[in-house]
Amino acid sequence: MAAQTPTAPEQGGKTRRDRTHYLYIAVIAAVVAGIVVGLAVPDFGVELKPLGTGFVNLIKMMISPVIFCTIVLGIGSVRKAAKVGAVGGLALGYFMAMSTLALAIGLVVGNILEPGHGLHITEAAADVGASQAEGASESTTDFLLGIIPTTMVSAFTEGEVLQTLLIALLAGFALQAMGSAGEPVLRGIEHIQRLVFRVLAMIMWAAPVGAFGAIAAVVGETGVDALRSLAVIMIGFYLTCVVFVFGILGLLLRVVAGVNIFSLLRYLGREFLLILSTSSSESALPRLIAKMEHAGVSKPVVGITVPTGYSFNLDGTAIYLTMASLFIAEVMGDPLSIAEQLSLLGFMIIASKGAAGVTGAGLATLAGGLQSHRPELLDGVGLIVGIDRFMSEARALTNYAGNAVATVIIGTWTKEVDKERMSQVLRGELPFDEATMVDDGHGAPPAEPAKPDLAKPKEPAGV
Repeated sequence: MAAQTPTAPEQGGKTRRDRTHYLYIAVIAAVVAGIVVGLAVPDFGVELKPLGTGFVNLIKMMISPVIFCTIVLGIGSVRKAAKVGAVGGLALGYFMAMSTLALAIGLVVGNILEPGHGLHITEAAADVGASQAEGASESTTDFLLGIIPTTMVSAFTEGEVLQTLLIALLAGFALQAMGSAGEPVLRGIEHIQRLVFRVLAMIMWAAPVGAFGAIAAVVGETGVDALRSLAVIMIGFYLTCVVFVFGILGLLLRVVAGVNIFSLLRYLGREFLLILSTSSSESALPRLIAKMEHAGVSKPVVGITVPTGYSFNLDGTAIYLTMASLFIAEVMGDPLSIAEQLSLLGFMIIASKGAAGVTGAGLATLAGGLQSHRPELLDGVGLIVGIDRFMSEARALTNYAGNAVATVIIGTWTKEVDKERMSQVLRGELPFDEATMVDDGHGAPPAEPAKPDLAKPKEPAGV
C-alpha cells in the first residue's frame, strides 16, 4: 500500500488541537441570537445588516486569488493540454444537462402545487419588479464579452469569477508550455496559495459576527407575516431542493462514484452552516476548493470544475426560476400554457447561466428573464421579494451541493480521484486542516502501482 500523507495536525511530529469547532458553535449561537434580536427589536436588527454584508465582502475579496492559484497550479502541473480540455468539456456538458433537469423539475412541481392560486398582488409590490429588472438582463453577446477583463489585473479587482477563470486558464497553459522554465513560477504561486488560504482562515473567525448581522437584518425586515402568506411556495421550493439533492444528485453520485451523498454532505457540514447564515454560496467557495482537493480529487479537476460550476451549474437557481415564474403567472391571473412553459424553459436555460452565487442574484435573474420573455408578468416579481432571502438560502445550499457532487463525478469520469483517500476522508480518518486549508500532497491523482521488474529473479521465501 502506498504511504499515506500525514494529516496536517500530525505534521512536524506535534499534535495540534483543532479549536475551530468553537468557531462553528459560535456561528450557531449567533444565528439564534440574530433571530431573537430581529423578532424583538426589528428596527435595530435591520441596522445590523452591514455586519453580514461586510463579512460576505471579506470572503468575496479572497475568491479571485483562490481561483487563480488553484487553476494555475492545477493546469501548470499537467503536461498534456488535452487532459485539461477533456475535464472542461465533460464539466460543461454535465452542467448543461443538470441545469436543464433542475429547470424541468421546477416546472413539474410548480404545476402540481399551483402555489400562487388565491393570492393577489398589491400596487406597491408591482413597482418592485421593474426595479429588480433594471440592468438584470443582458444579451448573450454582452455575457460573452463580459468574460474578457479590461486588464489582467482588473479580473482580480472587479471580483468577476469568469474573468478570473479566463486569466488563470491562460496563465496555466502558458506555464504548461514553458515546461521546466515555468517551475520557479509555479513554486512561487504555490507559496502565494498558502498565504491566501491562511488569510482566509483568519477571516473565518469573523463568521459569527457576520451571521448575527445577516440573520438579525433579514428577520427584522421580513417578520413572520410574509412567511405565513407565502408559505406554500417557500416550503414547496425547499422540499423540491431536498428531493433534487438527495434523490437525483445522491443517486447519480452513488452510481457513478460509489460515494454516499450523506457522507459527502456531512464532510461539508461546516460550509453548509456558513452558507445558511450568510445566504451566499460564494462565502464557501474557497473552502470547497480546499476540501475537494483534500478529499483526493486532483487539482486540475477541482480548479476547473468548481469555479466554472459557480456560474454554469446553479441547480438551486434553476429550480427557483421556473417555480417562481409559475407562481407569478398564477398570482397575475395569467397562467402559462404548456407551450409557454416549454418556451420559458428554453429561455431560462440561457438566462440561468452566469447568475452569481451571491444574495439576491436569483431574484434579479428572474426579473430580467421575465422582462425579456414575458414582460407583462414583471409586476409579479414584487410579491416574492418578501421571502426571497429565505429562498436564497435554499438556492445557495442546493447550488453548493450540486457543485460538490459535480466535482466528484467529473473526477471519477476522468480517473482523477484517489478513491482510497476519499473513503478515509469521508470516514473522518484524515481530518481537514482548518488552520491552513492546504495540505502537502492532498488532491494528487492516485499513484500508479509499481510494475514488477521481470528481469530480476525473485528471492526464495524466507530469505
